[in-house]
Amino acid sequence: MPLYARRAVAAAVKAKDEAAGVAAAGEKGRGEEGEVEAEAVTPVVVFVNSRSGGRHGPELKVRLHELINEEQVFDLSVVKPSDFINYGLGCLEKLAEQGDDCAKTLRKKLRIVVAGGDGTVGWVLGCLTDLYRLSREPVPPTGIIPLGTGNDLARSFGWGGSFPFGWRSAVKRYLSKAATAPTCRLDSWQAVVMMPDGEIKELPYALKKTEPADCLELCQENGTELPEKASCYKGVFYNYLSIGMDAQVAYGFHHLRDEKPYLAQGPVANKLIYAGYSCTQGWFCTPCTASPQLRGLKNILRLYIKKVNCSEWEQVPMPSSVRSLVVLNLYNYGSGRHPWGDLKPDYLEKKGFVEAHSDDGLLEIFGLKEGWHASFVMAELIKAKHIAQAAAIKFEMRGGQWNRAYVQMDGEPWKQPLLQEQSTIIEINKVPYPSLMINGEQ
Repeated sequence: MPLYARRAVAAAVKAKDEAAGVAAAGEKGRGEEGEVEAEAVTPVVVFVNSRSGGRHGPELKVRLHELINEEQVFDLSVVKPSDFINYGLGCLEKLAEQGDDCAKTLRKKLRIVVAGGDGTVGWVLGCLTDLYRLSREPVPPTGIIPLGTGNDLARSFGWGGSFPFGWRSAVKRYLSKAATAPTCRLDSWQAVVMMPDGEIKELPYALKKTEPADCLELCQENGTELPEKASCYKGVFYNYLSIGMDAQVAYGFHHLRDEKPYLAQGPVANKLIYAGYSCTQGWFCTPCTASPQLRGLKNILRLYIKKVNCSEWEQVPMPSSVRSLVVLNLYNYGSGRHPWGDLKPDYLEKKGFVEAHSDDGLLEIFGLKEGWHASFVMAELIKAKHIAQAAAIKFEMRGGQWNRAYVQMDGEPWKQPLLQEQSTIIEINKVPYPSLMINGEQ
């Protein structure tokens, strides 16, 4: 980006004021030279999660400063992506309105790269969708430098599954690819949690509390009854939402990592801790004092779906052996595994399924049984329990023998309180506008 433009954007983001950026731009640097530079290249802005990737986050930020400019690299521990979108892009839009053709070109051609894990990428994508709602298009497409543990979003769009060993030279290739590669689409899905009473403690950042009135229209459209004293939450996911034992393990892992951060020194250490912790949660061995059936989700959950071009909810039977239910949008899950699998045409026709894609407007629903079954699925020795494909999903949960369930959304887990007398509803519907991704495979 030309010097005046990147200084203007940085000033606007720092002050959280578009006018501050416009003032910083002044009249210096505007003109033919800036316009030629903007036309010649694609401007790239990078968001870095310096806490991801073990020790690589801070080092990566330094390397990015060398390759592009400090004003185009934002540390997410300091700057929220929403601040850049509201004030940084807003500053370029203001300059364009004042007749600055260079700023207009920059805003039109801008691309974003996220250096972090799936949760970080989802955070940025969620903020970018606000541009659709505010009619501030075009929406910048997003590329990824994989710094997380699973990196399933990065794998799905050709950016690799891990931070490369020769990362200093690889970063330059990532930036070049981000500037030149074609774009593709990714479905986004909104999850709405409606509780009859109480609240979710330790709320993940992927989920936000909202007023019951905001959920009333959705309930009326889908024939869902909203409790009188409801607590409502909304969030968007791009990869998966799951309920059950896998979410319980993720919840415990996150707490362990927060309490003892010295244990989490990188993706390999995280995976070892995760695997060890899963063995302590009763997934592999249900205590003899409890009936194994009490561990099945069938005891607390009813599943309803809507198929394509269908307005009526259809109840889907829950297998009694399923202890974890996963709703999947991408082909990759759990660090590049493919639990849904490459299904043969005959099987697809028999089950009434279609071939799965990340922009087909459908979610795949599959189940995992005990830990041994999940292990074989993750090792790709067997397939997961195929349950359904759906264009919309509704979970109805009641406590029964449990007073809580564990849920996670794109790797962000939470403890979901349940009541025995009243139902907690989780409803999933497609967001009407897609996310734009940069296809790293091209």
